[in-house]
Amino acid sequence: MLPARRSFLARAVALASALPACALAAPPIPTSSLFDVKRFGAKGDGRTLDSPAVNAAIAAAAAAGGGTVYFPPGRYLSASIRLKSNITLYLEAGAVIEAVDASVARYDLPEPNEAGGNYQDYGHSHWQNSLIWGIGLDHVAIVGGGLIHGKGLNSGHDKYTGNYTDKPDQPGEGDKAIALRECRNVTLRDFSILHGGHFGILATGCSNMLIDHLTIDTNRDGMDIDACSNVRVTHCSLNTPWDDAICLKASYGLGRIQHCENITISDCMVSGNFDEGSLLDGTFKRSAPEYRSGLYGRIKLGTESNGDFKNIAITNCIFDTCRGLAIESVDGSHIEDVTISNITMRNVVNDPIFIRLGARLRGPNKPAVGTIQRINISNIVVSGAYRNHASTIAGLAGHPIEDIRISNVQIETQGGGDAAWSALVPPELPDGYPEPGMFGKAPAYAFYLRHVKAIEVHHVKVGYVQPEGRTAVVLDDVSDASFHAVNLQRGQGGAALFALREVSQFSAKDVRGMPDREVTGRVNALTL
Repeated sequence: MLPARRSFLARAVALASALPACALAAPPIPTSSLFDVKRFGAKGDGRTLDSPAVNAAIAAAAAAGGGTVYFPPGRYLSASIRLKSNITLYLEAGAVIEAVDASVARYDLPEPNEAGGNYQDYGHSHWQNSLIWGIGLDHVAIVGGGLIHGKGLNSGHDKYTGNYTDKPDQPGEGDKAIALRECRNVTLRDFSILHGGHFGILATGCSNMLIDHLTIDTNRDGMDIDACSNVRVTHCSLNTPWDDAICLKASYGLGRIQHCENITISDCMVSGNFDEGSLLDGTFKRSAPEYRSGLYGRIKLGTESNGDFKNIAITNCIFDTCRGLAIESVDGSHIEDVTISNITMRNVVNDPIFIRLGARLRGPNKPAVGTIQRINISNIVVSGAYRNHASTIAGLAGHPIEDIRISNVQIETQGGGDAAWSALVPPELPDGYPEPGMFGKAPAYAFYLRHVKAIEVHHVKVGYVQPEGRTAVVLDDVSDASFHAVNLQRGQGGAALFALREVSQFSAKDVRGMPDREVTGRVNALTL
């Protein structure tokens, strides 16, 4: 490389690496040297296995005290790449790191995890069996306009049958594009991921992390932020037809309880119904039925929920033909102080809003049931929400979900529910896997609330397109419920706006189509 070109790149990479886009996450990576992978033997010709040369460049940069490992344009076939502290991987536009099949080269073997590997699936419990991985690192970054293509990674999913497997990888297989465990001061910016395996990004126990301007078009989860703190996810676009797009978790994968806290997700787009690759190439091809898209693509908190979730903000995001928002504590987690705002959703294939407190209690020493409280959801617009569903908030008997506020929400459902469904009493399923639709057909088309205490719903409009026979809102074992300035389209045939079952302290004011109503005592069965 010409000296002038090298000098220019060094200055450009220094600027890209050091800009303080997030004061907590932008790493002060040393940039005194630029380590071009081709100087260490990488070919980038799409035929040569380049991971030994890449790892040699990383080792040389680390030995020098840190630096930027530079990938010029080319296709770099690779097995495991081992990150080190104070290292930036810079993927020039036109540079592709392509994961090879395990028959070409073996990936690093998964590390033993006896303490933490029993309470979540295999993919969450190991990190070294990945295309790019790092454990216990400080100040590490992957930046630039290049592509990480997990072509040879194992996803544990067959897109043509829709089947998943949790069987361990065969020795030498890789199943994640990027895996980071207990790393600090991490920046992931500007690159793209195609076909990321089980996870495009798995970050577990990390802190001070910025994930910015990524495009992820993949065959399982886009990114899982597990037991992490001080994380900013901004300006990302994700297409994940077969699993979640952005998922916050607090698993037992580290072998200890660690919380997921101080997280923001903003200005992102998630979808579950583009053919894989068509988000990246800009064709946005809708998946055909034979593709068996699961239409996931959502933003979710929970499922793996041993640790707590605290101080979470999600704002300015778009959902397109995918599942809705999900907040789930089933393994003892305490979820509190969550605000979700400025969200648009089109063609939501299940509940637009799903909040579940359950008792799967998968963890050591049989943890106690957790809590969900202080959740604020506002400025939400939904269209095309699928039939059979409603927005569901469901706790457990004796363990209500508490202090929920839903405001400035407009939901248009497809309609099509049968009037007889209003009499349904969904099963409790305390230890069931938390997923919208777990209770079967919803008895309401707008909101189904069960085992809830202190909920406010105000300035909310919910209607339907096709004829709808169900009750609009069903409350079951609910106390201190307030509905104010609510516009609910009454179901066909004189269906009720509200059905109250074992409800106390209920208030409805300025509800279109009915007089104000106050219930101070407890009612066992009342329709309004």
